[in-house]
Amino acid sequence: MRLTDPVETITRALVDIPSVSGSEAAIADLVESSLRGLDGFTVLRDGNAVVAQRAPHAGPTIVLAGHLDTVPIAGNLPAEIDGDILRGCGTTDMKGGVAVALRLAATLGETSANIRYVFYDQEEVEASKNGLGRLARKAPELLDADFAVLLEPTDGYLEAGCQGSLRVVLSTTGQRAHTARAWMGTNAIQEIAPLLERLRQYQPRTVEIDGLTYREGLQAVRIDGGVAGNVVPDLCQVAVNHRFAPDRTPEQAEAHLRDVFAGYGLTLEESAPAARPHLSGDLAGSLASICTRQPRAKLGWTDVARFEALGIPAVNYGPGDPQLAHTPGEFVQMSQIRECEDTLRHWLTRLQ
Repeated sequence: MRLTDPVETITRALVDIPSVSGSEAAIADLVESSLRGLDGFTVLRDGNAVVAQRAPHAGPTIVLAGHLDTVPIAGNLPAEIDGDILRGCGTTDMKGGVAVALRLAATLGETSANIRYVFYDQEEVEASKNGLGRLARKAPELLDADFAVLLEPTDGYLEAGCQGSLRVVLSTTGQRAHTARAWMGTNAIQEIAPLLERLRQYQPRTVEIDGLTYREGLQAVRIDGGVAGNVVPDLCQVAVNHRFAPDRTPEQAEAHLRDVFAGYGLTLEESAPAARPHLSGDLAGSLASICTRQPRAKLGWTDVARFEALGIPAVNYGPGDPQLAHTPGEFVQMSQIRECEDTLRHWLTRLQ
């Protein structure tokens, strides 16, 4: 793979390397060796994460970041080309964005900003395995920057910030009994009905921050209960996912859920903070002014929240429709990959 090839050629080469989460060694090897072949770069490897940068100089530091892994392959490899369409696992999420960063590393040359390229593993699985999180814990200096662009698929929009996410488990208890003598027990499954009605009636907030609209959500995602076919169950649990706007911390979001579900047992199962949009900053504003589409809120959670936790403003910007991510029919428009490369090149070469 030559990093001076057209960006769509690089994308196809990356897509044709299977890299399901936990199996990124081959693609990380290729990324590392390709970057080591560039003059003036220092390249570091941590597991299957690769970080590269030219010798630093005065000027702002900007991180371009992308994950190397994909969800499990769904009969959609090798990649196929159909006109302007490149089909295959990872085309949208997010090897098109990775290809943009790699080609910029090879062709951008010296700029007034220090550009650091970060490619990492295991983004598509549980947060504890995330390669960017691992770097943040082990070597936060590798992520230290004035600004970061996460090349997640955004369909060519600059998507600012991200929602936070909580998953809680709510429970009702009852008393076991034989179903032939049901009056001697209390059915925990049937006792959950008022809780489900609260969920059905719940009206999520719509929050505006920096002129962008974040829509919250509260949804039951799992229900567990039952002992046997002839036993009145004494426990029922419902897992609920809450997506919350960046004006709340995880602690505030949890407190809100405890109010909503007062009277029920609540256990926090998973928590991820939101990230504010930061569009009022000079670097974000200059990128937004170059993009051909109006910025919009990121409705979902991404690793921009990890940069936020480090005090680094970050945005999402990359090729590919996020609604196609993780689907068997995943594809990306090659013209959009080129547009993303051109936009970032134009922005990075004009920074002061």
